[in-house]
Amino acid sequence: MTLSHSLRLAAVMMGGLALPVSAQDMSRGEYVATTADCAACHTSGHEGAPYAGGYAIQSPMGAITSSNITPSVEFGIGGYSLAEFTAALRDGIRKDGAHLYPAMPYPSYARMTDEDIAALYDYLMTEVEPVEEAAPQTRLSFPFSQRWSMIAWNAAFARAEPFQPDGDQSPEWNRGRYLVEGPAHCGTCHTPRNLLMGSDQGEFLAGGEVGGWHAPNLTPTGLGDWSDEDLADYLKTGVATHARASGPMAEAVEYSLQHLKDDDIAAMVTYLRSLPAKGREPAAPADVPTPAAFVPADHADARSQHRLDGDASGAQLYETVCASCHGLSGQGSPDGTYPALKGNLTLTQVQGTNLLSTILQGVSRETGDHHTLMPGFGPDSLVQKLDDEQIARLASFTATSFGPQPVAFTADDVKTARTGGAVPPLVRLATPQIMVAGLIAALVLLGLVVLLIVRRRRAA
Repeated sequence: MTLSHSLRLAAVMMGGLALPVSAQDMSRGEYVATTADCAACHTSGHEGAPYAGGYAIQSPMGAITSSNITPSVEFGIGGYSLAEFTAALRDGIRKDGAHLYPAMPYPSYARMTDEDIAALYDYLMTEVEPVEEAAPQTRLSFPFSQRWSMIAWNAAFARAEPFQPDGDQSPEWNRGRYLVEGPAHCGTCHTPRNLLMGSDQGEFLAGGEVGGWHAPNLTPTGLGDWSDEDLADYLKTGVATHARASGPMAEAVEYSLQHLKDDDIAAMVTYLRSLPAKGREPAAPADVPTPAAFVPADHADARSQHRLDGDASGAQLYETVCASCHGLSGQGSPDGTYPALKGNLTLTQVQGTNLLSTILQGVSRETGDHHTLMPGFGPDSLVQKLDDEQIARLASFTATSFGPQPVAFTADDVKTARTGGAVPPLVRLATPQIMVAGLIAALVLLGLVVLLIVRRRRAA
Protein backbone atom coordinates (compact mmCIF):
# COMPACT_ATOMS: atom_id res chain seq x y z
CA MET A 1 0.00 0.00 0.00
CA THR A 2 1.38 3.39 -0.94
CA LEU A 3 1.56 6.22 1.59
CA SER A 4 -1.03 8.20 -0.37
CA HIS A 5 -3.39 5.21 -0.32
CA SER A 6 -2.94 4.89 3.45
CA LEU A 7 -3.75 8.60 3.84
CA ARG A 8 -6.88 8.16 1.77
CA LEU A 9 -8.02 5.27 3.94
CA ALA A 10 -7.33 7.33 7.04
CA ALA A 11 -9.24 10.28 5.58
CA VAL A 12 -12.27 8.08 4.92
CA MET A 13 -12.12 6.68 8.44
CA MET A 14 -11.93 10.16 9.96
CA GLY A 15 -14.98 11.59 8.33
CA GLY A 16 -15.53 11.78 4.61
CA LEU A 17 -13.98 13.39 1.58
CA ALA A 18 -14.85 16.40 -0.49
CA LEU A 19 -16.14 15.52 -3.95
CA PRO A 20 -16.39 17.68 -7.07
CA VAL A 21 -19.72 19.32 -7.76
CA SER A 22 -22.22 17.67 -10.09
CA ALA A 23 -21.84 17.97 -13.84
CA GLN A 24 -24.73 20.43 -14.01
CA ASP A 25 -22.85 22.88 -11.77
CA MET A 26 -19.52 22.70 -13.58
CA SER A 27 -18.19 25.08 -16.17
CA ARG A 28 -17.26 23.47 -19.46
CA GLY A 29 -13.58 23.62 -18.53
CA GLU A 30 -14.11 21.97 -15.15
CA TYR A 31 -16.14 19.24 -16.82
CA VAL A 32 -13.29 18.62 -19.29
CA ALA A 33 -10.84 18.48 -16.37
CA THR A 34 -13.09 15.97 -14.62
CA THR A 35 -13.47 13.87 -17.76
CA ALA A 36 -9.69 13.85 -18.17
CA ASP A 37 -9.23 12.94 -14.47
CA CYS A 38 -6.69 15.72 -13.98
CA ALA A 39 -7.23 16.14 -10.23
CA ALA A 40 -6.58 12.48 -9.41
CA CYS A 41 -2.95 12.68 -10.50
CA HIS A 42 -2.19 16.35 -9.96
CA THR A 43 -3.40 16.43 -6.35
CA SER A 44 -1.36 14.80 -3.60
CA GLY A 45 -4.05 12.80 -1.86
CA HIS A 46 -7.19 14.21 -0.26
CA GLU A 47 -5.16 16.53 1.94
CA GLY A 48 -3.20 18.14 -0.89
CA ALA A 49 -4.03 21.44 -2.54
CA PRO A 50 -6.05 20.86 -5.75
CA TYR A 51 -3.86 20.60 -8.86
CA ALA A 52 -0.66 21.48 -6.91
CA GLY A 53 1.03 18.23 -7.94
CA GLY A 54 3.22 16.04 -5.79
CA TYR A 55 1.34 12.78 -6.36
CA ALA A 56 3.77 9.89 -6.98
CA ILE A 57 2.64 7.89 -10.01
CA GLN A 58 4.27 4.46 -9.84
CA SER A 59 5.79 3.27 -13.10
CA PRO A 60 8.15 0.42 -14.07
CA MET A 61 10.92 3.03 -14.39
CA GLY A 62 10.30 4.45 -10.93
CA ALA A 63 8.02 7.01 -9.33
CA ILE A 64 6.99 9.91 -11.58
CA THR A 65 5.81 12.89 -9.54
CA SER A 66 3.01 15.00 -10.94
CA SER A 67 3.61 18.70 -11.51
CA ASN A 68 1.89 21.81 -10.22
CA ILE A 69 -0.72 22.82 -12.83
CA THR A 70 -2.26 25.71 -10.90
CA PRO A 71 -1.93 29.20 -12.43
CA SER A 72 1.15 30.02 -10.34
CA VAL A 73 3.58 31.79 -12.68
CA GLU A 74 6.65 30.65 -10.73
CA PHE A 75 5.70 27.10 -9.78
CA GLY A 76 2.80 26.13 -12.03
CA ILE A 77 1.54 26.84 -15.54
CA GLY A 78 0.59 30.49 -15.04
CA GLY A 79 3.17 31.57 -17.61
CA TYR A 80 1.92 29.19 -20.32
CA SER A 81 0.20 30.54 -23.40
CA LEU A 82 -2.66 28.49 -24.87
CA ALA A 83 -0.28 27.25 -27.59
CA GLU A 84 2.28 26.14 -24.99
CA PHE A 85 -0.42 24.47 -22.92
CA THR A 86 -1.67 22.65 -26.04
CA ALA A 87 1.87 21.45 -26.81
CA ALA A 88 2.16 20.00 -23.30
CA LEU A 89 -1.26 18.35 -23.51
CA ARG A 90 -0.95 16.89 -27.00
CA ASP A 91 2.79 16.51 -27.58
CA GLY A 92 4.14 16.08 -24.05
CA ILE A 93 6.47 19.10 -24.33
CA ARG A 94 6.75 21.62 -21.50
CA LYS A 95 7.14 25.37 -21.89
CA ASP A 96 10.90 25.03 -21.31
CA GLY A 97 11.15 22.45 -24.11
CA ALA A 98 11.68 19.43 -21.84
CA HIS A 99 9.71 16.28 -22.61
CA LEU A 100 7.09 14.89 -20.27
CA TYR A 101 6.87 11.20 -19.44
CA PRO A 102 3.76 9.39 -20.74
CA ALA A 103 2.53 8.83 -17.18
CA MET A 104 0.83 12.05 -18.26
CA PRO A 105 -1.34 10.47 -20.98
CA TYR A 106 -0.63 12.98 -23.75
CA PRO A 107 -0.80 10.23 -26.42
CA SER A 108 -4.54 10.08 -25.59
CA TYR A 109 -5.00 13.79 -24.89
CA ALA A 110 -3.73 14.41 -28.43
CA ARG A 111 -7.21 13.32 -29.53
CA MET A 112 -8.87 16.19 -27.65
CA THR A 113 -10.49 18.97 -29.67
CA ASP A 114 -9.16 22.53 -29.79
CA GLU A 115 -12.36 23.70 -28.10
CA ASP A 116 -12.01 21.33 -25.14
CA ILE A 117 -8.34 22.20 -24.70
CA ALA A 118 -9.16 25.91 -24.72
CA ALA A 119 -11.92 25.36 -22.14
CA LEU A 120 -9.56 23.34 -19.93
CA TYR A 121 -6.92 26.05 -20.21
CA ASP A 122 -9.42 28.73 -19.24
CA TYR A 123 -10.58 26.68 -16.24
CA LEU A 124 -7.08 26.07 -14.90
CA MET A 125 -6.07 29.69 -15.42
CA THR A 126 -9.18 31.41 -14.04
CA GLU A 127 -11.05 29.02 -11.72
CA VAL A 128 -8.24 27.19 -9.94
CA GLU A 129 -6.45 28.86 -7.05
CA PRO A 130 -2.70 29.32 -7.64
CA VAL A 131 -0.45 27.38 -5.28
CA GLU A 132 2.89 29.09 -4.79
CA GLU A 133 4.85 25.96 -4.03
CA ALA A 134 6.98 23.72 -6.21
CA ALA A 135 6.04 20.08 -6.56
CA PRO A 136 8.86 17.58 -5.90
CA GLN A 137 10.93 16.77 -8.96
CA THR A 138 10.81 13.40 -10.71
CA ARG A 139 14.14 11.62 -10.35
CA LEU A 140 14.44 8.45 -12.40
CA SER A 141 17.59 6.40 -12.74
CA PHE A 142 19.70 6.45 -15.91
CA PRO A 143 18.86 6.03 -18.78
CA PHE A 144 15.20 6.90 -18.05
CA SER A 145 16.28 10.20 -16.51
CA GLN A 146 17.18 11.41 -20.01
CA ARG A 147 14.00 13.14 -21.09
CA TRP A 148 15.34 13.79 -24.60
CA SER A 149 15.01 10.05 -25.25
CA MET A 150 11.24 10.60 -25.41
CA ILE A 151 11.72 12.17 -28.86
CA ALA A 152 12.20 8.75 -30.46
CA TRP A 153 9.49 7.15 -28.30
CA ASN A 154 6.99 9.84 -29.25
CA ALA A 155 7.79 9.42 -32.94
CA ALA A 156 7.01 5.72 -32.66
CA PHE A 157 4.09 5.63 -30.24
CA ALA A 158 2.52 9.09 -29.81
CA ARG A 159 1.17 9.95 -33.23
CA ALA A 160 -2.54 10.44 -32.58
CA GLU A 161 -4.37 13.26 -34.35
CA PRO A 162 -7.19 15.43 -32.96
CA PHE A 163 -10.51 13.61 -33.12
CA GLN A 164 -12.63 13.89 -36.23
CA PRO A 165 -16.20 12.54 -36.19
CA ASP A 166 -17.10 9.57 -38.38
CA GLY A 167 -20.02 10.63 -40.57
CA ASP A 168 -21.17 7.02 -40.92
CA GLN A 169 -21.71 6.66 -37.18
CA SER A 170 -24.25 8.17 -34.80
CA PRO A 171 -23.51 11.25 -32.69
CA GLU A 172 -23.66 9.06 -29.57
CA TRP A 173 -21.05 6.65 -30.99
CA ASN A 174 -18.79 9.53 -31.97
CA ARG A 175 -19.09 11.08 -28.52
CA GLY A 176 -18.28 7.73 -26.90
CA ARG A 177 -15.25 7.19 -29.10
CA TYR A 178 -14.01 10.69 -28.35
CA LEU A 179 -14.30 10.18 -24.61
CA VAL A 180 -12.79 6.68 -24.55
CA GLU A 181 -9.88 7.43 -26.86
CA GLY A 182 -9.34 11.04 -25.79
CA PRO A 183 -9.86 12.71 -22.41
CA ALA A 184 -10.91 9.57 -20.47
CA HIS A 185 -7.72 7.88 -21.83
CA CYS A 186 -9.05 4.35 -21.25
CA GLY A 187 -6.42 2.81 -23.51
CA THR A 188 -3.59 4.05 -21.28
CA CYS A 189 -4.36 1.25 -18.82
CA HIS A 190 -6.52 -1.21 -20.77
CA THR A 191 -4.25 -1.69 -23.81
CA PRO A 192 -1.24 -4.05 -23.62
CA ARG A 193 2.26 -2.60 -23.98
CA ASN A 194 5.01 -3.73 -26.32
CA LEU A 195 8.71 -4.23 -25.63
CA LEU A 196 9.38 -0.48 -25.62
CA MET A 197 6.36 0.30 -23.40
CA GLY A 198 4.31 1.70 -26.26
CA SER A 199 0.61 0.82 -26.53
CA ASP A 200 -0.09 -2.07 -28.89
CA GLN A 201 -2.81 -0.41 -30.94
CA GLY A 202 -3.54 -3.68 -32.74
CA GLU A 203 -4.84 -4.93 -29.38
CA PHE A 204 -6.58 -1.70 -28.35
CA LEU A 205 -8.45 -2.13 -25.03
CA ALA A 206 -7.72 -5.88 -24.96
CA GLY A 207 -6.36 -5.69 -21.39
CA GLY A 208 -3.17 -4.32 -19.86
CA GLU A 209 -1.04 -4.29 -16.73
CA VAL A 210 -0.77 -1.23 -14.48
CA GLY A 211 1.78 -1.80 -11.75
CA GLY A 212 0.37 -4.52 -9.54
CA TRP A 213 -3.07 -4.38 -11.19
CA HIS A 214 -4.63 -5.95 -14.27
CA ALA A 215 -6.82 -3.65 -16.38
CA PRO A 216 -9.29 -6.08 -17.99
CA ASN A 217 -10.29 -6.57 -21.59
CA LEU A 218 -12.97 -4.03 -22.61
CA THR A 219 -13.70 -5.57 -26.02
CA PRO A 220 -16.60 -8.02 -26.46
CA THR A 221 -14.25 -10.86 -25.48
CA GLY A 222 -14.01 -9.38 -22.01
CA LEU A 223 -17.50 -7.86 -21.70
CA GLY A 224 -19.44 -10.62 -23.40
CA ASP A 225 -22.32 -11.12 -20.96
CA TRP A 226 -22.33 -7.67 -19.34
CA SER A 227 -25.56 -5.81 -19.97
CA ASP A 228 -25.43 -2.14 -20.96
CA GLU A 229 -26.92 -1.34 -17.55
CA ASP A 230 -24.23 -3.34 -15.74
CA LEU A 231 -21.47 -1.58 -17.64
CA ALA A 232 -22.96 1.88 -17.11
CA ASP A 233 -23.47 1.17 -13.40
CA TYR A 234 -19.88 0.01 -13.07
CA LEU A 235 -18.54 3.17 -14.68
CA LYS A 236 -20.74 5.38 -12.48
CA THR A 237 -20.44 3.49 -9.18
CA GLY A 238 -17.62 0.97 -9.43
CA VAL A 239 -20.16 -1.79 -8.75
CA ALA A 240 -21.47 -4.48 -11.10
CA THR A 241 -22.86 -7.98 -10.72
CA HIS A 242 -19.49 -9.75 -10.95
CA ALA A 243 -17.02 -6.94 -10.29
CA ARG A 244 -16.04 -4.15 -7.92
CA ALA A 245 -13.64 -1.34 -8.84
CA SER A 246 -10.39 -1.24 -6.89
CA GLY A 247 -6.93 0.20 -7.38
CA PRO A 248 -6.54 2.67 -10.27
CA MET A 249 -10.07 1.96 -11.52
CA ALA A 250 -11.55 2.91 -8.15
CA GLU A 251 -9.71 6.24 -8.42
CA ALA A 252 -11.04 6.75 -11.96
CA VAL A 253 -14.59 6.14 -10.75
CA GLU A 254 -14.22 8.32 -7.66
CA TYR A 255 -12.56 11.34 -9.24
CA SER A 256 -13.89 11.23 -12.79
CA LEU A 257 -16.44 8.76 -14.10
CA GLN A 258 -19.11 9.08 -11.41
CA HIS A 259 -19.35 12.81 -12.14
CA LEU A 260 -19.97 12.45 -15.87
CA LYS A 261 -23.35 13.05 -17.44
CA ASP A 262 -25.48 9.97 -17.93
CA ASP A 263 -25.54 10.66 -21.68
CA ASP A 264 -21.75 10.55 -21.77
CA ILE A 265 -21.63 7.28 -19.84
CA ALA A 266 -24.18 5.82 -22.27
CA ALA A 267 -22.09 7.06 -25.20
CA MET A 268 -18.99 5.33 -23.83
CA VAL A 269 -20.96 2.09 -23.47
CA THR A 270 -22.20 2.42 -27.06
CA TYR A 271 -18.67 2.81 -28.37
CA LEU A 272 -17.23 -0.03 -26.29
CA ARG A 273 -19.98 -2.31 -27.60
CA SER A 274 -18.88 -1.60 -31.16
CA LEU A 275 -15.26 -2.66 -30.71
CA PRO A 276 -13.97 -5.79 -32.46
CA ALA A 277 -13.31 -8.73 -30.16
CA LYS A 278 -9.67 -8.92 -29.08
CA GLY A 279 -7.61 -11.13 -26.81
CA ARG A 280 -8.59 -14.31 -25.03
CA GLU A 281 -9.67 -13.07 -21.63
CA PRO A 282 -12.89 -14.75 -20.47
CA ALA A 283 -15.90 -12.53 -19.99
CA ALA A 284 -17.07 -14.14 -16.76
CA PRO A 285 -16.31 -17.10 -14.53
CA ALA A 286 -17.70 -20.50 -15.38
CA ASP A 287 -19.97 -22.30 -12.90
CA VAL A 288 -18.59 -21.63 -9.46
CA PRO A 289 -18.00 -24.72 -7.30
CA THR A 290 -19.36 -25.04 -3.81
CA PRO A 291 -16.49 -24.24 -1.44
CA ALA A 292 -16.25 -27.74 -0.03
CA ALA A 293 -12.57 -27.24 0.68
CA PHE A 294 -13.49 -24.92 3.54
CA VAL A 295 -14.61 -26.76 6.65
CA PRO A 296 -14.71 -24.22 9.51
CA ALA A 297 -13.23 -25.58 12.68
CA ASP A 298 -14.03 -24.20 16.10
CA HIS A 299 -15.06 -20.62 15.25
CA ALA A 300 -14.70 -19.35 18.80
CA ASP A 301 -11.25 -20.90 19.05
CA ALA A 302 -10.32 -19.41 15.67
CA ARG A 303 -11.34 -15.93 16.74
CA SER A 304 -9.65 -16.15 20.12
CA GLN A 305 -6.34 -17.29 18.68
CA HIS A 306 -6.72 -15.14 15.53
CA ARG A 307 -5.15 -17.99 13.53
CA LEU A 308 -2.43 -15.65 12.28
CA ASP A 309 0.54 -17.77 13.27
CA GLY A 310 3.09 -18.44 10.56
CA ASP A 311 1.74 -21.83 9.53
CA ALA A 312 -1.96 -20.91 9.48
CA SER A 313 -3.76 -22.47 6.53
CA GLY A 314 -5.50 -20.46 3.87
CA ALA A 315 -8.87 -21.51 5.28
CA GLN A 316 -7.88 -20.37 8.76
CA LEU A 317 -6.63 -17.04 7.45
CA TYR A 318 -9.82 -16.53 5.44
CA GLU A 319 -11.97 -17.30 8.48
CA THR A 320 -10.02 -14.82 10.58
CA VAL A 321 -9.59 -11.79 8.30
CA CYS A 322 -12.23 -12.17 5.54
CA ALA A 323 -15.26 -14.18 6.63
CA SER A 324 -16.77 -11.55 8.91
CA CYS A 325 -17.45 -9.36 5.85
CA HIS A 326 -17.54 -11.73 2.86
CA GLY A 327 -19.19 -14.68 4.66
CA LEU A 328 -17.90 -18.14 5.46
CA SER A 329 -19.16 -19.37 2.10
CA GLY A 330 -18.12 -16.28 0.14
CA GLN A 331 -21.72 -15.12 -0.16
CA GLY A 332 -21.05 -11.50 0.79
CA SER A 333 -23.38 -9.37 2.88
CA PRO A 334 -27.14 -9.37 2.16
CA ASP A 335 -27.17 -5.68 1.22
CA GLY A 336 -24.20 -6.02 -1.13
CA THR A 337 -21.96 -3.69 0.89
CA TYR A 338 -19.43 -6.49 1.08
CA PRO A 339 -19.43 -8.22 -2.30
CA ALA A 340 -19.91 -11.92 -2.86
CA LEU A 341 -16.75 -13.75 -3.81
CA LYS A 342 -18.63 -16.46 -5.69
CA GLY A 343 -18.61 -15.44 -9.34
CA ASN A 344 -16.39 -12.42 -8.71
CA LEU A 345 -14.20 -11.68 -11.73
CA THR A 346 -11.27 -10.83 -9.47
CA LEU A 347 -10.97 -14.55 -8.70
CA THR A 348 -10.39 -15.60 -12.30
CA GLN A 349 -6.84 -16.64 -13.13
CA VAL A 350 -6.28 -13.78 -15.58
CA GLN A 351 -7.13 -11.25 -12.85
CA GLY A 352 -5.19 -13.01 -10.12
CA THR A 353 -2.86 -10.05 -9.67
CA ASN A 354 -5.91 -7.94 -8.74
CA LEU A 355 -6.82 -10.38 -5.97
CA LEU A 356 -3.30 -10.13 -4.55
CA SER A 357 -3.20 -6.33 -4.83
CA THR A 358 -6.62 -6.02 -3.24
CA ILE A 359 -5.54 -8.11 -0.26
CA LEU A 360 -2.31 -6.12 -0.02
CA GLN A 361 -3.70 -2.62 -0.48
CA GLY A 362 -7.37 -2.88 0.32
CA VAL A 363 -10.07 -0.80 -1.37
CA SER A 364 -11.02 2.83 -0.91
CA ARG A 365 -13.77 4.16 -3.16
CA GLU A 366 -16.26 6.96 -2.58
CA THR A 367 -19.25 7.39 -4.84
CA GLY A 368 -22.01 9.81 -3.99
CA ASP A 369 -22.45 9.66 -0.24
CA HIS A 370 -21.26 6.05 0.05
CA HIS A 371 -17.79 5.00 1.20
CA THR A 372 -16.53 1.57 0.26
CA LEU A 373 -13.62 0.62 2.47
CA MET A 374 -11.68 -2.61 2.81
CA PRO A 375 -8.45 -2.52 4.79
CA GLY A 376 -5.31 -3.91 3.23
CA PHE A 377 -3.24 -6.59 4.92
CA GLY A 378 0.16 -5.79 3.43
CA PRO A 379 3.26 -4.32 5.13
CA ASP A 380 1.62 -0.91 5.63
CA SER A 381 -1.66 -2.27 6.99
CA LEU A 382 -3.48 -0.16 9.55
CA VAL A 383 -5.37 -3.25 10.72
CA GLN A 384 -3.45 -6.53 10.42
CA LYS A 385 -0.18 -7.28 8.63
CA LEU A 386 0.22 -10.56 6.76
CA ASP A 387 3.51 -11.66 5.22
CA ASP A 388 3.88 -12.76 1.61
CA GLU A 389 3.55 -16.47 2.42
CA GLN A 390 0.34 -15.89 4.37
CA ILE A 391 -1.17 -13.74 1.62
CA ALA A 392 -0.27 -16.40 -0.96
CA ARG A 393 -2.07 -19.07 1.10
CA LEU A 394 -5.06 -16.80 1.71
CA ALA A 395 -5.38 -15.84 -1.97
CA SER A 396 -4.94 -19.45 -3.15
CA PHE A 397 -7.67 -20.65 -0.82
CA THR A 398 -10.04 -17.83 -1.77
CA ALA A 399 -9.58 -18.22 -5.53
CA THR A 400 -9.77 -22.00 -5.44
CA SER A 401 -12.79 -22.13 -3.13
CA PHE A 402 -14.91 -19.41 -4.72
CA GLY A 403 -13.49 -19.00 -8.22
CA PRO A 404 -13.98 -21.04 -11.40
CA GLN A 405 -10.77 -23.08 -11.13
CA PRO A 406 -7.95 -23.88 -8.70
CA VAL A 407 -5.24 -21.22 -8.44
CA ALA A 408 -1.96 -21.61 -6.55
CA PHE A 409 -0.19 -18.35 -5.70
CA THR A 410 3.35 -18.22 -4.38
CA ALA A 411 5.12 -15.77 -2.10
CA ASP A 412 7.04 -14.60 -5.18
CA ASP A 413 3.72 -13.74 -6.86
CA VAL A 414 2.78 -11.66 -3.84
CA LYS A 415 6.17 -9.95 -3.80
CA THR A 416 5.75 -9.05 -7.48
CA ALA A 417 2.34 -7.50 -6.80
CA ARG A 418 3.62 -5.74 -3.68
CA THR A 419 6.56 -4.17 -5.51
CA GLY A 420 4.53 -2.83 -8.43
CA GLY A 421 4.06 -5.72 -10.84
CA ALA A 422 6.27 -7.61 -13.24
CA VAL A 423 9.32 -5.72 -14.47
CA PRO A 424 8.99 -5.03 -18.23
CA PRO A 425 11.78 -6.24 -20.55
CA LEU A 426 12.80 -2.66 -21.32
CA VAL A 427 13.55 -2.02 -17.65
CA ARG A 428 15.34 -5.35 -17.22
CA LEU A 429 17.59 -4.48 -20.14
CA ALA A 430 18.48 -1.09 -18.66
CA THR A 431 20.88 -2.46 -16.03
CA PRO A 432 24.40 -0.94 -15.91
CA GLN A 433 25.97 -4.25 -16.94
CA ILE A 434 23.80 -4.66 -20.01
CA MET A 435 24.19 -1.00 -21.01
CA VAL A 436 28.00 -1.26 -20.70
CA ALA A 437 27.97 -4.49 -22.70
CA GLY A 438 25.80 -2.83 -25.34
CA LEU A 439 28.14 0.17 -25.50
CA ILE A 440 31.17 -2.08 -25.90
CA ALA A 441 29.39 -4.06 -28.63
CA ALA A 442 28.47 -0.81 -30.41
CA LEU A 443 32.08 0.43 -30.22
CA VAL A 444 33.39 -2.89 -31.54
CA LEU A 445 30.89 -2.77 -34.40
CA LEU A 446 31.84 0.82 -35.15
CA GLY A 447 35.53 -0.16 -35.12
CA LEU A 448 34.90 -2.98 -37.58
CA VAL A 449 33.00 -0.65 -39.92
CA VAL A 450 35.84 1.91 -39.81
CA LEU A 451 38.41 -0.85 -40.44
CA LEU A 452 36.40 -2.12 -43.42
CA ILE A 453 36.17 1.39 -44.89
CA VAL A 454 39.93 1.96 -44.46
CA ARG A 455 40.80 -1.36 -46.16
CA ARG A 456 38.52 -0.61 -49.10
CA ARG A 457 40.10 2.79 -49.61
CA ARG A 458 43.57 1.28 -49.52
CA ALA A 459 42.53 -1.40 -51.97
CA ALA A 460 41.20 1.29 -54.29
